[in-house]
Amino acid sequence: MSFPGPLPLRSGASLGDYMLAYETYGTLNADRSNAVLVCHALNASHHLAGVYAGQPKSEGWWDNMIGPGKPLDTDRFFVIGVNNLGSCFGSTGPMHTDPATGRVYGADFPVVTVEDWVDAQAGLLDALGIRTLAAVMGGSLGGMQALSWTLQYPDRVRNAVVVASAPNLTAENIAFNEVARRAIVTDPDFHGGHFYEHGVIPKRGLRIARMIGHITYLSDDVMNAKFGRELRSAVEGELAGTTYRYSTQEVEFQIESYLRYQGDKFSEYFDANTYLLITRALDYFDPAREHGGDLTRAFARASAKFLLVSFTTDWRFSPQRSRELVKALLDNRRSVSYAEIDAPHGHDAFLLDDVRYMGVVRSYFERVAAELAGAAA
Repeated sequence: MSFPGPLPLRSGASLGDYMLAYETYGTLNADRSNAVLVCHALNASHHLAGVYAGQPKSEGWWDNMIGPGKPLDTDRFFVIGVNNLGSCFGSTGPMHTDPATGRVYGADFPVVTVEDWVDAQAGLLDALGIRTLAAVMGGSLGGMQALSWTLQYPDRVRNAVVVASAPNLTAENIAFNEVARRAIVTDPDFHGGHFYEHGVIPKRGLRIARMIGHITYLSDDVMNAKFGRELRSAVEGELAGTTYRYSTQEVEFQIESYLRYQGDKFSEYFDANTYLLITRALDYFDPAREHGGDLTRAFARASAKFLLVSFTTDWRFSPQRSRELVKALLDNRRSVSYAEIDAPHGHDAFLLDDVRYMGVVRSYFERVAAELAGAAA
């Protein structure tokens, strides 16, 4: 959907004419009360569920969560997925033309924040004629957007489902993001962010950035169980009694092969400038900053009911961070449900099929659906 703008941004800049790519699932009810907005994380998009006709490998990134009869049941709810501004999957971003200059934005695309994304999403809901959301939901960076919705538009959100997220990033998390960004900006093919004009892509930097990300998304237990110290079969066949090649260049361990595969795949479809923008938005998010670091004061504005979910082995968005949110909400006497799932998968657990996790989300949305039905009776 196209918007004439301008959209004021937190940086002080504004975005002129812009477009938001979105998809919907299910049917909006007569009083428009059953809409659920699902916010995406770093490298995802508005394509939440199902597959595109004729594209068997196009499954939505949260297909196990969203659909008929699934935890977020599209037989009951009208689900909306929006691609964030600055992304590279349809919404206006660095790969698009700046209407003010007639040139591709590239590195000149304005800095965007979680709050800017929420403002843009609110504009889309206005255009769709949806005043109030039954719920807003997201995992990781998507969870930060859900939190921000309850603060920026408290009267428009009845429920917030926040999974594997945090009220802000730790210094360690910011450090990981910075190392990944440096890998991109120091790639000789980056050209100061205007690599489009040179007909190249900084793939080396993108590969390294993705490899760093994957290391942080998985737990040590999962990496040991899946890969351990296993050598690639081809290497084992060539060693003939020796233990290692002592090579600094060749891929010998299974974990090396996996990381390089993920990096290669990512560099083929993701935009380098988008990576820089989205990780910066992660770094900047901190609703307590303007309240002297007091999270309780920050969430005094929120009026929604909350479900928070964390995973024990998620060291990037640890359960402790979710508990901070729970405390701040309880201090404000808000309605909060909290589930801490003992799962071995690390941060990626929020995308997987843990039966306890799926059961918690299903039960919560069943309650939301029952409240909607009661209100309509």
